[in-house]
Amino acid sequence: MPSTQSGATTLRTITTDIPARLDRLPWARWHWMIVIGLGTVWILDGLEVTIVGNLSDALKGETGLGLTSADIGLAGAVYVTGSCLGALVFGQLTDRFGRKRLFILTLLVYLVGTVLTAFSMNPLYYFAMRFVTGLGIGGEYAAVNSAIDELIPAKYRGRIDIAINGSYWVGAAGGALLTIPLLNPELIPAWLGWRLCFALGAVLGLCVLFVRRNVPESPRWLFIHGRERDSERIVSGIEERVAREDGVELAEPEGTLTVKQRHTVSLARVARTVFTEYPRRTVLCLALFVGQAFLYNAFFFTFGDTLQTFLGVGQTGTYIALFAVSNFLGALALGPLFDKVGRVRMISGTYIVSGVLLAVAGLMLGGLTAWTLTFFGMAIFFVASAGASSAYLTASEVFPMETRALCIAFFYAVGTAVGGITGPLLFGRLIESASQAQDISGIAVGYYIGAALMIGGGVVAMFLGVGAERRSLEDVATPLSAQDAEHDAAREGDG
Repeated sequence: MPSTQSGATTLRTITTDIPARLDRLPWARWHWMIVIGLGTVWILDGLEVTIVGNLSDALKGETGLGLTSADIGLAGAVYVTGSCLGALVFGQLTDRFGRKRLFILTLLVYLVGTVLTAFSMNPLYYFAMRFVTGLGIGGEYAAVNSAIDELIPAKYRGRIDIAINGSYWVGAAGGALLTIPLLNPELIPAWLGWRLCFALGAVLGLCVLFVRRNVPESPRWLFIHGRERDSERIVSGIEERVAREDGVELAEPEGTLTVKQRHTVSLARVARTVFTEYPRRTVLCLALFVGQAFLYNAFFFTFGDTLQTFLGVGQTGTYIALFAVSNFLGALALGPLFDKVGRVRMISGTYIVSGVLLAVAGLMLGGLTAWTLTFFGMAIFFVASAGASSAYLTASEVFPMETRALCIAFFYAVGTAVGGITGPLLFGRLIESASQAQDISGIAVGYYIGAALMIGGGVVAMFLGVGAERRSLEDVATPLSAQDAEHDAAREGDG
């Protein structure tokens, strides 16, 4: 069979059962290592966003950086801008150089950014470090989401992806509670407390880095890039470990995949695949990402500022912790239904229900107290949490493997640029304007926009959703390398 040599790797057309062997595995202890090593990126992101949200007063005060409410919104937008750019840059590198190299590199970028943020001496430096931190987090989303879906068995992929994305709120709750003592001037000097808050992310990040060293490269990425021996070695090791540690007898894998190995895929081929071969899925992902990005970045980035500015709350940690716990419980409770009831019904349902509830909250905003606003948020985001997580699940499973990380990055970047950058900027301005009039209902327009985008995303999912539950990734979207192998076989047959 013809082959080409590139460096030390020989590219061939091969037939493999690696995907079937990974998908037929039962849930085992080994999979928990993947969840802990990779899934904790969302805990880091939740920690970062919550800390910044809780630091509104500290960053505005004399012992802080002298920021305004608009500056707080700008800092959120700068962080999200960095996330978008990081996703695009590192997403392309993840598809080219492998999942593991990039999920180590992006975590290191995050660590540098969050440590240096603690040493901020003026607003400009603070904004710059928030941008660097965002670069790392955005890159993490692309590298980690693709790796998780390629390592988790098809039967469990939906619930695990939803739960892992929902773990963002574990970080949010932890960050909210930890800021209570750290921002108490009776315990820690005011000038030091907010800086220590940023150091928390670095400590957790180092722990994650230690665990992550043991996470293997994606076997699916390896066999497509000419490293089928490494892929075979990793999967055989996983099978042996699962059988030994969990005492199970593995079933025979069903099905094989024939691929024409490759080193890279051109951006032109990626664009043609996404926009020409899968236009309906492209529209679906854009609608889902824009809706959830605006909803979360608008509401949550500024929730603490809203409580402090309009409702007389000093320490916001308790309120945000309750809000965060509700989000995580929603992801855990509703996640299994994405595998049992189905992707289309659950995605459309969670988007539409949370959008309607948010619109109702906007109508009642003028009569809500700090506690009732928090309880309203808990109800809305119990549902919205699973919906928002399903946007990442959808983008990571409905496109061919060779484009997976870049597709996640693209939809995350575009959706977040539309919803995540404009949301904090808009809410920051709304809060500043409404505070001058002393009327909290002035920010309701932001709630209505978020509601409309969520309901719109749910309607799009009803018509364009993909029933990917319990199906192999290769069945949901045929890899480009498999398409090439089929094309070559057909051409040889014609010859």
